[in-house]
Amino acid sequence: MRLEELAPPGGARHYPKRVGRGIGSGHGKTAGKGHKGQKARSGGAKGAMFEGGQMPLVRRVPKRGFTNRFKETYAEVKLADLNRFEEGAVVSPDDLRKSGIIRRTGDRVKILGSGDITRPLTVRAHAFARSAQEKIEAAGGKVEVI
Repeated sequence: MRLEELAPPGGARHYPKRVGRGIGSGHGKTAGKGHKGQKARSGGAKGAMFEGGQMPLVRRVPKRGFTNRFKETYAEVKLADLNRFEEGAVVSPDDLRKSGIIRRTGDRVKILGSGDITRPLTVRAHAFARSAQEKIEAAGGKVEVI
């Protein structure tokens, strides 16, 4: 099989309806638009938010709040999750992603102090909870802020 031999299964593709091409086509004269009226005119379709002239819901509801486009989000990692790494290992955000502890790639990483760490590790992250930093250093590890 070659790329140019690939084809969709029969009946999967439909020709577009050709309207306004004479009475023999079954879609001639009014071209499926019926007789007169707003929807028969060109440009007669109203937008999705149109409510018959009533003030649309989108404009009736008060606007609240503000979204900061430059907000920095943190992927939070529990201290207990770091116990899966080898003793003396250097744990970076890439290692956390590869092991499945965090998922999204754009996030900064913050290590939280919940749980205990049982082995000395060098942990590299963007932020640390004070308790997490103390526990890592108490276990003989090091903390590096990226």
